[in-house]
Amino acid sequence: MAAPDNKSLGRLKRINLREVWKNEAGDFTPWLAQSENIKLLAETIGVDLELEAQEKEVGPFRADVLCKDTASGDWVIIENQLERTDHVHLGQLLTYAAGLKAVTIVWIASKFNEEHRAAIDWLNEITNDQFNFFGLEIELWRIGDSPYAPKFNIVASPNEWGRTINTTLSETKLLQQEFWTTFRSYVQEEGSFIKPTKPLPQHWMNISLGRSGFKLTAIASMWDSLSESYENNEIRAEFEIYSPDSKKYFSELFAQKEEIDSEIGEKLTWYNPPKARVCRIYLRESANLRDKENWPNLHKWLLNKLELLYKVFFPRIRNL
Repeated sequence: MAAPDNKSLGRLKRINLREVWKNEAGDFTPWLAQSENIKLLAETIGVDLELEAQEKEVGPFRADVLCKDTASGDWVIIENQLERTDHVHLGQLLTYAAGLKAVTIVWIASKFNEEHRAAIDWLNEITNDQFNFFGLEIELWRIGDSPYAPKFNIVASPNEWGRTINTTLSETKLLQQEFWTTFRSYVQEEGSFIKPTKPLPQHWMNISLGRSGFKLTAIASMWDSLSESYENNEIRAEFEIYSPDSKKYFSELFAQKEEIDSEIGEKLTWYNPPKARVCRIYLRESANLRDKENWPNLHKWLLNKLELLYKVFFPRIRNL
């Protein structure tokens, strides 16, 4: 292959943010709230986001952007600052977190002062893994007369490894975390469109469906629901509805049960307990989770079933 002509290569030029966004509230926040830009931010921090509101009132303040983590249904607050970070914005972020009980806080600025980066790191250290704090710097670049290209750089983020080693876990919890760690690696190696969340020492892993109130869940349970004992284990691929209108949505889907069962090609369990808000539709398989040599087969089964559930339910929840 011939070497490229050096004369044809462009040069990256960094653009002052104020050339494009004159005002944070009037320019940058509406830009960020556009779906393609929220998606860029989501890809950067590894959280699937759905916009809920702009300029959300929290006491005497207004949070710039409020989103939902569609895999968990948790709140995500985004605070913008087109200047260097300052103490005022740090205080507002903590106020928003308390007022909305947000579990993921994203602070975007043109430049992070070292003391504010350290503050984000400290918050990640003293909170458990239900809370996540991110610090991101925003940049703009272009080549010649090309369109402006935004770029988010993470300068502070949750330290999953630090949290794990500082926590005493049982043998079962360690096994579950290892199972999900290898499962996520398997999914990534397969190039699947499924996006697993971070591996945690628990029996489930949430997977986004792109709309809050709905998600897929991979289950690796030490409890076998058929024998109702811990002597056997099971894995499940679930479609879960946790919306306030879950009963209504479940009913609409149940009306399509015959068609859905036919598309799945095997028997689904439709679980709609009368006194619980969460509804589930799932597939299960008996398993021995302590047999690590058989994990590749369990990972393959889970991925195949999750992809199948995604393809069957994703187009339907968009029309509910």
